[in-house]
Amino acid sequence: MLNLVLFGPPGAGKGTQSTKLIEKYELIHLSTGDIFRANIKGETSLGILAKSYIDKGELVPDEVTIKMLESEVVKHETPKGFIFDGFPRTVAQAEALDIFLKEKKTPISGMVALEVSEDELVTRLLERGKTSGRADDSSESTIRNRIAVYEKETSPVAGFYEKQNKFVSINGIGSMDEIFSSLCAEIDKL
Repeated sequence: MLNLVLFGPPGAGKGTQSTKLIEKYELIHLSTGDIFRANIKGETSLGILAKSYIDKGELVPDEVTIKMLESEVVKHETPKGFIFDGFPRTVAQAEALDIFLKEKKTPISGMVALEVSEDELVTRLLERGKTSGRADDSSESTIRNRIAVYEKETSPVAGFYEKQNKFVSINGIGSMDEIFSSLCAEIDKL
C-alpha cells in the first residue's frame, strides 16, 4: 500500500499536485480540513467536540484530530493507499499516525515535500487571492505570517520523516507537468 504525506508551505502547489497523484496512484485523499467540516456538519460527537475548540479560536487538540482521521481510514476496506493532506502538522501528530498505521500494518511510505521560495509563495498566493475570494490570500503580511507559522510549527515534521529515511524534497518551481513528473519519479522509488 502506498501512503503519502504531501508536504509544503501554503501556495506550494499541494492541492494541484494531490489531485493528479490521487488519479495516477488511485489513492484515497484524506484532508483534515474536509474531515473537520464533514464531522462538524454531520454533528458527530467528534465534530461537536472539534467545533467547541474552533468556536473559541483554539486549535483542535491532536487526539481529536487523530481520532477523526482514524475513523476515516477504517472506512476503507481495501485501499491502494492514502494521501494525507494537512496532516500531520506536528511531530506529535506524526508519531500518533505512525502508531495507528503500524497497528494497521501499513506504514507511511514517504513524505514528499514541495519546496518553493517564500517570495514565489507570496506571488502565487496573492494571485490566487484575486480569484479565490480567500481573505487569507489577499494580504502579503497575512501570507508571510502563514508561511512563518508553517516554518516554525509544521516544518519540524519533515525532520521526523527524514530520520526514518522517508523524506523526499521536490523542486516546486516549474510547470505543473514538470513538477508532477518529478513527484512521480520519487514516489515510484518508494
